[in-house]
Amino acid sequence: MAAASRDLQGLLAGLDPTADVAQRHIWLINLFDWLRGDRASPQAAMGRVSLLLDAVEARPELRERLRVWWRVFTQSVDLTTLLADYGFAPRTAFVSELSERLRRKILPGTPETTDASDLFRMVLPGVFDAGWIALLDDTQLTRIGALLADATVDTDGSPRWRHTVMDAVTYCGSQVVAAGFSPELRLRISAEHHENRPFHALMADLDELREQMFEQPEGEESDEALQAAFVAFRDRLDACRASASSVYTHLEDNGISVGLVFRLRQLRERVLRIRELLDCLMSPSPAPSVARLIGKLVLAGGERNSIRALVATNSSMLAAKVTERSAETGEHYITRDRASYLQMVKKAAGGGALTAVTVLLKFGIYALALSAFWAGLASGLMYAASFVAIQLLHLTLATKQPAMTAPALAARLRDIKADGAVDDFVDEVANLVRSQVAAVLGNVLVVVPAMVALALLVQYALGRPLLDAAHAAATLHSLSLAGPTALFAAITGILLFSASIVAGWTENAFVLHRLDSAMRYNPRIGAFLGAARARRWATFMRTHISGFASNISLGLMLGLLPAFAGFFGLGLDVRHVTLSAGQIAAAAASTGLSVLQQPALWWAVAAIPVIGALNVSVSFYFAFRLALRAHSVSLGDRARIRSAIWARWRSRPVSFFLPA
Repeated sequence: MAAASRDLQGLLAGLDPTADVAQRHIWLINLFDWLRGDRASPQAAMGRVSLLLDAVEARPELRERLRVWWRVFTQSVDLTTLLADYGFAPRTAFVSELSERLRRKILPGTPETTDASDLFRMVLPGVFDAGWIALLDDTQLTRIGALLADATVDTDGSPRWRHTVMDAVTYCGSQVVAAGFSPELRLRISAEHHENRPFHALMADLDELREQMFEQPEGEESDEALQAAFVAFRDRLDACRASASSVYTHLEDNGISVGLVFRLRQLRERVLRIRELLDCLMSPSPAPSVARLIGKLVLAGGERNSIRALVATNSSMLAAKVTERSAETGEHYITRDRASYLQMVKKAAGGGALTAVTVLLKFGIYALALSAFWAGLASGLMYAASFVAIQLLHLTLATKQPAMTAPALAARLRDIKADGAVDDFVDEVANLVRSQVAAVLGNVLVVVPAMVALALLVQYALGRPLLDAAHAAATLHSLSLAGPTALFAAITGILLFSASIVAGWTENAFVLHRLDSAMRYNPRIGAFLGAARARRWATFMRTHISGFASNISLGLMLGLLPAFAGFFGLGLDVRHVTLSAGQIAAAAASTGLSVLQQPALWWAVAAIPVIGALNVSVSFYFAFRLALRAHSVSLGDRARIRSAIWARWRSRPVSFFLPA
């Protein structure tokens, strides 16, 4: 501590209010570096704050010099923009924002600036600062306030910092109003909130608050009028936030864009910033509120400069964009009673039978001996056509379910704080798992006999097996559990998840750009198709666009991934449980009964449950994580959910496999 005291004496000796801008700011940076010390603990920084206050208060000349320094500082640096705008991203474009953050990380900043935001970033650069500032007690905050509060006084006799904070509230309020008046929000706000016109009156209420705070004489009646003006402005601010939130209730009809999510979140954060600023203005002892505000500015600045936070924020906005659309589609894949469970099994059985034809066509494409790319493209188009046929025939392909049902499941988490919400969610988890087990079993148990029947039919028609001995053995070997099958199955799960992303994005774009309405009412389309046919096509595309996008993208990815991986020398392949079961059945039927004595068959058969489990679990995991991010589910709520699911598994495991 003696060494720290000597360092402090030298630092205070360099306090010079008449120095130029750069030197004054360098002194401030050095002061906070001294306060942080070696960053051993926030408590150590608090001790240094007390040491600094003791040193200043013990010397009246130094105290006066510090006040003059602070007066010069506040006159040369615009603190209003720091309070109003620090931590807010000015743009929605990911690439431009990423380049700006990289620039700030790579290029050094200069203390020769009057931009308070740039200076704040150099003075308080990290989360550690927010930690020790949050620990400052009321006594320390009162002493700091006593040193600086009277340093600057405005023409009306009130402290200048109050005018600075009020100006920051004005800037934030104007941003809230601008966001509320933007076409993206204005056209989507519900009719009830639109009629109340909260954004129109916000600035008038703020002007009334400013007048009561600075222009009215002091007195009991003035205090009551000030409090009434504050309550009116606060209520209007809450009405603006509620009005903007009503946009979320119309996503089903209007779709959602990243720009819209960005505006909504910025508006919400601006409202929270205004509340924090008002706490500083209205509190009888503002020092704790100011300290909390500075701590939050430090954290906001850290997120504003973090590339990881940028990626997380953009992925969260994309998650909200995609999962809101996927949730509707996923509801169709969840069974909740015995009748719907049996219906799922029947649909999955039909999907398995049609998949047997898909496997047969795949072997036919391989027989053409095309180059890798063209064989992959032909396979992808064939898969896409097969998956679309399954969709249009109202059948089910099991592995497509998880990525679609995860957003529907996560949508149940919006009211997770309500009583009984966790139990209801666990019931839905059981319904979902049971549905997927039924679909996988329906697919696999039907594709195997259907494929055997097709292979025998081909052998009878052509007079030779569907696959020769070498190709049959190679097929069984490639699907063996002893090989990289598990890895390939997990990769396929990622492709299934990616297909759901494409589906959600496409459906959202279809609704956002109102393409169904264009198909129904566009004069040129109506003249070409006829009014009645145009209406039917619009309804058909609105109903099936998500499925088309998912099926076509999944088919192309399954076909082209091996070709593209081979181009880069990566021996990657795909393993889809229903297609793999069909291939094993074709190889076994081509080999004959002797295959039952070959270990290769049983290694391949053993791989089927592993492939199915990885297809389902990997795609569901990524989709569910994305949906959790979109709904901002806390870590605590996630822990509650996990505990409830394990409790259900221990008490009623059968409910995850069979309906009640």
